[in-house]
Amino acid sequence: MLGLAAFAFLLFGPLANLVLWSVAERWYTPFKLPVSYGLRYWEVVFRPTGDAMSSLLTSVSIACLTVAVALAVSVPAGYALARLKLPWRTALMILFLLPQAFPSVAIYINVARVFYSIGLTGTITGVVLVHAAHGLVYSVWIAAAAFAAVDRDLELAARNIGASPLRTFFTVTLPLAAPGIMASAIFVFLESLDEFTGTFFVGVPQVTTLPLLLYNASMGGNYQIASITALILLVPSVLFMIVIERFLKADVLSKVGQ
Repeated sequence: MLGLAAFAFLLFGPLANLVLWSVAERWYTPFKLPVSYGLRYWEVVFRPTGDAMSSLLTSVSIACLTVAVALAVSVPAGYALARLKLPWRTALMILFLLPQAFPSVAIYINVARVFYSIGLTGTITGVVLVHAAHGLVYSVWIAAAAFAAVDRDLELAARNIGASPLRTFFTVTLPLAAPGIMASAIFVFLESLDEFTGTFFVGVPQVTTLPLLLYNASMGGNYQIASITALILLVPSVLFMIVIERFLKADVLSKVGQ
């Protein structure tokens, strides 16, 4: 019981602190709770002339573009890894893990140097490419598992009644794999929405996303703005994780990494 209470405190304690800071207009030592409450800082965040909404729009736009790029790679790659007898298949699967295998700061510093030489620093395109490379580990592995979970007998049945390989893919294989692909797209979207390091090294100062705004607010001691920004980022994460739980079934999860 004590362990469960400690777990609940570690899970909900920081969230409760964020909520308190988001409605605290004055809070200073030695007081354990805010001295005065209000929604003034919420009005500042949602003010049309403020930076928060434009940063949120930038974050969502980058995340959507990142999903499009990642799916353009992961759907054909996932199908090939799941259905074709590729040489060095395991090595190819591990290749998509490489962006996660090394310290991100060292990677992004060198990526920023390369992007600077070709004019991609400070651009949406550069940030999207960095986010997509980081999200491919989710999209490719989950897409491969989704295609592997499709019953081959259904594809053979479609072929036996005259469907071409292309039509079989679009009418049988892809619809059956769609829940897993949708889950991978949501993972990539959330990863891009919360990405800070790559955006910082490649996008600053021209591209400002919500995580960058949160960082700037917290470093400037504006904890109310930082807390509200963190809560805004938390909402899509919680909602999409609930959706992912509905899409990712046991048969798909059992194929991940195989």
